[in-house]
Amino acid sequence: MAQTTVNVRMDEELKKQAEALFADFGMNMTTAFTIFAKAVVRERKIPFEITASDPFYSESNMANLKKSITQLNEGKGLVEDILEVDNK
Repeated sequence: MAQTTVNVRMDEELKKQAEALFADFGMNMTTAFTIFAKAVVRERKIPFEITASDPFYSESNMANLKKSITQLNEGKGLVEDILEVDNK
């Protein structure tokens, strides 16, 4: 199999920490990134969860939104207009 070179830019301290951890695992950076790339291709997704820090996207809020959407789709929900309030 032909080999190729991939250049990655990252914070110098992060690189040092990653190299030290990978060394503890008995591998170098190339082996670790190859394992990652193979997992991405095999699973056709990033092999870990990526989350937003916005609380709107929290697990509990997303569950509430899905429940509300289901209720609306079943004709059980209540649709209300947003009212503008003048606080003078």
